[in-house]
Amino acid sequence: MHELLLEIGLEEMPARFVLQSETQLKERVTRFLEEARIEFASVESFSTPRRLAVYVKGLAARQSDLEETLKGPAKRIAMDEAGNWTKAAEGFARGKGLTTDDLFLGEEKGVEYLYATRKEVGQATADLLPGLKQVVEAMTFPKNMRWSTQSLRYMRPIRWLIALLDDQVIPFEVASVETGRTSRGHRFLGQDITILRPNAYVEALAGENVIVSYEARRQLIEEQIAALAAREQFEVPIDASLLEEVTNLVEYPTALFGAFDEAYLELPEEVLITTMKEHQRYFPVKRDGALLHYFVTVRNGNATHLENVARGNEKVIRARLADAQFFYEEDKKADIDEQAKRLDKIVFHEKLGTTGEKVRRVRQMALALADRVGADKTRVERAGQIYKFDLVSQMVYEFTELQGLMGERYANMKNEDPEVAAAIREHYMPRFAGDASPETPTGTLYAILDKMDSVAGFFGVGMIPSGSADPYALRRQAQGIVQILSDRKLNLTLTELIAFVVSEQVAAGLYAKDAEEVQSALQDFFAQRLKYRLSEMNFRHDVVEAALDHTLTVEANEQRAAMLESATKKESFKKTVEQLSRVLNISKKAEDVTTVNPALFENDAERALHEAIEKTLPEVDQAIASLDYERALEALDATVPSITAYFDGTMIMTDDETVRTNRLSEMKRFAQAIESVARFNALTLA
Repeated sequence: MHELLLEIGLEEMPARFVLQSETQLKERVTRFLEEARIEFASVESFSTPRRLAVYVKGLAARQSDLEETLKGPAKRIAMDEAGNWTKAAEGFARGKGLTTDDLFLGEEKGVEYLYATRKEVGQATADLLPGLKQVVEAMTFPKNMRWSTQSLRYMRPIRWLIALLDDQVIPFEVASVETGRTSRGHRFLGQDITILRPNAYVEALAGENVIVSYEARRQLIEEQIAALAAREQFEVPIDASLLEEVTNLVEYPTALFGAFDEAYLELPEEVLITTMKEHQRYFPVKRDGALLHYFVTVRNGNATHLENVARGNEKVIRARLADAQFFYEEDKKADIDEQAKRLDKIVFHEKLGTTGEKVRRVRQMALALADRVGADKTRVERAGQIYKFDLVSQMVYEFTELQGLMGERYANMKNEDPEVAAAIREHYMPRFAGDASPETPTGTLYAILDKMDSVAGFFGVGMIPSGSADPYALRRQAQGIVQILSDRKLNLTLTELIAFVVSEQVAAGLYAKDAEEVQSALQDFFAQRLKYRLSEMNFRHDVVEAALDHTLTVEANEQRAAMLESATKKESFKKTVEQLSRVLNISKKAEDVTTVNPALFENDAERALHEAIEKTLPEVDQAIASLDYERALEALDATVPSITAYFDGTMIMTDDETVRTNRLSEMKRFAQAIESVARFNALTLA
C-alpha cells in the first residue's frame, strides 16, 4: 500500500478561517479519491497559519476496475422488424465508445430495452493524482484575493506546494507554483526542509519548530497555561473561542505571563477583559474570582528571551489601557440626554435613516405594547429616550463590543432607574447563540422591538438574506426574538408582532413597499426561524412540520411539538393520525364552511360523528386556551371510532350536491379544530 502527502503553503491566513479550510481540504481530497475509485485506509489533515495539509495512508496502487451496465432505447426503436440494429442502436453504441457487438436486450417492467456492459480497467494511481491540481484550485474561502498577475483567487497567496506519492513528486502547477518536496519551517526559527516521504512530514516540521497538528498545539497551550497558573497561584479561565483563535495564530506556541499597572483595575472589568481578549488576544488572570493585574499570552516561538517578549506585551497593553482610562473619564463627564440627541447624526442605514429615527420609532412601538409584557410605561418611555445613547460615547466608539454594557454602567452612575439602565444592556440580548434572554420587562420589550424593527426594515427595502449571505445578521436577530418569546412566555404571536411593526414602519414612511408583501416575506422568514428552534430542541422533522401553525405562537408551537413527540412513541397513535388525516385531506375539497344541517344526515354514522364533533370542539378550545395539548389530543382521540365508522359507511362525494356540501362542511369545521391542535397529515409514522 502507498501513502500520499499534499501541502498547500500560504502567507499567514486569518485565524478564524484556518480550521474550516483544513476540514474543507480533507473533504475535497477524500471526495477526489472516492470519485477516482482509489481505495485508501485513512485521511488525516493538518493546519497552521501558513499551511493546509492532508496525509493519506493505505492508498491503492491502482484505481478499481469499473464495470457498468448502460441502458439504451427500447427494443422497438433499437431494432427493426428484420432483427437488425437501427441507427439509434448504432448511435447509442458509438456514444458509449462501444460497438454493436457489445449490445444486448433486457427486460424491465415488461418492456425490452437495449443494454451494454462497459468495462474499464483501472489506471495507475500515480497517473491520476495530478488531478489534485483541481482540488487545490477548487478550494473556496469566505474572503479571497488576487496576487501578482495570477487570475486565481485564494484566501492568501500560495508560496509552495508539496505533492508526494511515497517518495515521488506528483507533478502539477497552481498559480505558477510547481509541486515539489520542499516545505518551510517556522518563519523565524526554522528553515526550508526537504520532505522525503509523507510519513516523515510531521516529525520533519517539528524539527523546524512547526507543530502541524491543531489538536497538539491546543493541548500544549492548555498545558503551558495550567503550569503557569499553578506556579504563580492564579486562575486562567480558558475561553474556548479565544483558545481556538490563538492556536491558529501560532506554529510553535509558548505561553508566558505579564503584568500591567494595578491602578488600571479601577476601570470596569468588562473594559479590561475586552482589551485583553478582543484586542490583544490575552487570557485574563483571576484569583478567587477577582480579576488580577496580570495576563497570559502565547508567543509564536520558543522559550528564549521570554522576559523581553513579556515586557513588549506589557508596553502594548499599557498604552491600550491608558487610552481606555481616558475615554472612561471623558464619558463620565457627558450628559446622557445630550449624547442621545447626537444619535440623529449616526446613520443606521442609508435606506433606513438615522439611529435617532430608529430609536424614536421603536419607543412609540414599545409604549403601545408595554401592557402586553407587563412593562411600566414610565420606564419604557425613559428607556426609549436613552437606550442607545452609549453609541456616541468614546469608549464604545473605540471598543464596539462594549455597546450596551457601558451604557448600563454610565446610566447607573447617573442614577437612572435600575431597570432602565439594565434595558440599555439587555436590548442587545441574546447577543449570540446560547446567550441568555433579557430579564426585565423593559429590556425584554426593547430587545424584541429593536430587533424586529431592524429585520422588518431591511425586508421592507428589499435587503433579504439569501443563501449564506446575511450581512446585517437578520437571521441571528430573528432567532433572538423567537428565543425571547419562548423564554419569557409572552402573550405575543410572531404573526401579530410582524403585522404591528410593518404597519408602524409603513405609517412612518420608512419604505414604499406593499405592507402585505413585506408581512408575507417576514412570515415565511420567521417560520423558518421557529422551525430551526424546534429542531434545535431535538424534535423530529415531521413533528416540527406538524406543530407549526399560521400564527407562529412560539410557546404553543413548542407545546404542540412536545405533545406530538411524546405521542409518536405510542403504538395507538398511528391509527389516530390515520383517521384525523382522512378528515384533513377530504376537507380540502370544501370551498367554505356552511352551517351543517343534521336533517340531511342519511345514516347513523353521520349522526354519531356529528354528536362527537359537537362534544369535542369546546373541549379542544378549552384545552388549547390553557396550552394543554395533551388534553386536546385526548379529546380528538375519542372521536377516532366515530371517524372510522363514518368513512366506512358514508360516501362524502355523493352525486347529491346538497348532501355533498353538507358533508364537506362537517369535515371542514372539524378539520379546523384538528389543525388547531396539529397538522397530523404532516406526520410520517412507520
